[in-house]
Amino acid sequence: MRTARSAPRALRALLATAALLAVAVPGAGAAPAPAAASAPTVLTGERLAASWTAPLSTRGRYVVDADGDRFKLKSGNWAGAQGTWEGSGDVADPANHQADQKSYNIPLGLDRKPVGQILADFHALGLNSVRLPFANALVHDTATVPDAAVAANPQLKGKTPLQVLDAVIQELTDDGFAVILNNHTTSYRFCCGLDGNERWNSGQSTRQWIDDWVFLAQRYRNNKRVVGADLRNEVRRDTWNDSNWGWGDDHDLNKALEEAGNEILRAAPDLLIVMEGINWQGIPTDLTPHGRPTLTPVATLSNTLIRSGKLVYAAHFYAYTGPNHTGATGMGETHDPRYQDLTPEELVKVVDDQALFVTRSGQHFTAPVWISEFGAAGRGEPNAKERDWFRRFTDILVTNDSDFAVWPVVGWTDAKGTPQDNWAMVNYSADGTRLGVMDPGDWRATDWTKLVDAPATTGRIAPAPRWNMLNLDYADYDVSLTMLAKPDWSPGNRKGNCPDTQRLVGLGRGDSRGLCTDAGQPAKSAAGWTTVTDERYVTNGDWASGYNKLECPRDTFAVGYGVRGNAMAALLCAPAAATLPATGRTVWFDRGDNRPATGGSNASDWAPGFYKGQCADGEYLAGVAFTWKWQHGGVPDALLCRPLA
Repeated sequence: MRTARSAPRALRALLATAALLAVAVPGAGAAPAPAAASAPTVLTGERLAASWTAPLSTRGRYVVDADGDRFKLKSGNWAGAQGTWEGSGDVADPANHQADQKSYNIPLGLDRKPVGQILADFHALGLNSVRLPFANALVHDTATVPDAAVAANPQLKGKTPLQVLDAVIQELTDDGFAVILNNHTTSYRFCCGLDGNERWNSGQSTRQWIDDWVFLAQRYRNNKRVVGADLRNEVRRDTWNDSNWGWGDDHDLNKALEEAGNEILRAAPDLLIVMEGINWQGIPTDLTPHGRPTLTPVATLSNTLIRSGKLVYAAHFYAYTGPNHTGATGMGETHDPRYQDLTPEELVKVVDDQALFVTRSGQHFTAPVWISEFGAAGRGEPNAKERDWFRRFTDILVTNDSDFAVWPVVGWTDAKGTPQDNWAMVNYSADGTRLGVMDPGDWRATDWTKLVDAPATTGRIAPAPRWNMLNLDYADYDVSLTMLAKPDWSPGNRKGNCPDTQRLVGLGRGDSRGLCTDAGQPAKSAAGWTTVTDERYVTNGDWASGYNKLECPRDTFAVGYGVRGNAMAALLCAPAAATLPATGRTVWFDRGDNRPATGGSNASDWAPGFYKGQCADGEYLAGVAFTWKWQHGGVPDALLCRPLA
């Protein structure tokens, strides 16, 4: 989320956040173009609805529909339900709201334009999907919105903000749009520094945050065009603490996203789960560590869900921010370059390093990446740097065939017909007159049309093997629906289970990390899962002489493991539906990595700093060897890998 304010109001916002994590005032737009560029390709509601089949899932780096056809997210952010009050002054005064636009905590524009006409403008922009930001406060708000807030939509009078959201979602989905809900804020306060909305558990508990998500997932479960849950917007430092990625505490975003995502999927299995990385860490001074990690930590600690075809990652980019720049101007500003200051080559590299690397195929982190916020100011004073950045950034999105969502779609014009938020793609006057990027005079039109109509992968996407991490660093890692429904299979030990569609294929030596895959996955029988804690099933020869061994029974394969400390304690084995080969090979990794030369997530590190052993894609893991001799500490030293056929 970004801001668009006059200079005095920007200064008030900076002071309110104690200059620690202030949000920048974006530059104004470049000089108007003499006329609008060619309009993007438009699908009417009927044609859009017929062009895809819900629900959505993922195959490799692509989002696909229920038929397996690519569904490229060409989205816009319809803001308002996250709140627009800036945290000071009378909440009833529009001057104290973002861009003087008082949303009444519902999507903007419903006071000025009938919802059907707003959606017609979304079609004219070439959108096929909408990101709907909301505040947790909305879920619990029982007050009805003022009649003035829905003046152009009298059918919404007397409704609560949540009921208005219900109606907007129904209109959107009836008109063919895919809807992704985005938990933007906790309170209705806008935005983006020390405002009480820094983390998912700022101003509320993690439990309450997850409960709100489960409530919404169940509320919209039967509307299959509500396709996704974007779990939390722009997680950042509060006054005293950073969020982290993988520490196992109550500030661990990696952990929180997985907990929420898996509970949502148990309530509504069809939803995509959208995860952003950390938007900001550190104190922004030239003398203190600081930066924007975004998705970079995913390279060595990715996420695994109980339904592995439902994960989408997301990232945000704006010209006035930077890889180590908050976007502040004046107080809270550092001397780090902004994205708009980078050379074309530097910008390409940074965007890849912070986000788009995730789309590389065949890795433990491979997933679609949705650039769920970007944008620029349109009409107004020229800003050559921002205009150049927007051209170059949209070129990057085109080159990478990236999913995207522009911020924001809807804004207001004032009594003189001037956009109050000149970042908005369509602006409405009090009488509903539209001034949008598709109308003459907005320089963004050429780049927007280029982006919306860019050549893209279309049609059927072939299924591709998946690899996913198990992370037992601090706690159990249960992502098997089968085992979650059963009693604890290894009491007293930390344990990890692969998703039901996958099997265990690799282990780290000493860090309790594991790797799962569905490459060549054999069918499983429903019953007969076995917990192995001793050598009773080592009946086909000694494949690791002098070592303790845990070996699965014949015609079963490893799908999970238990550890005490980091020492092997148990192996979980699932029965195959057909006979499996009993020959095999021993893969030693006590003195170095031993991983496949090709395939098998071999170009990424899922246990950084530790030796790793991994079976080939055409093999199943049938056993683990370890020893307490020679100070090995009982950690895995070797795997028994057997062919699948």
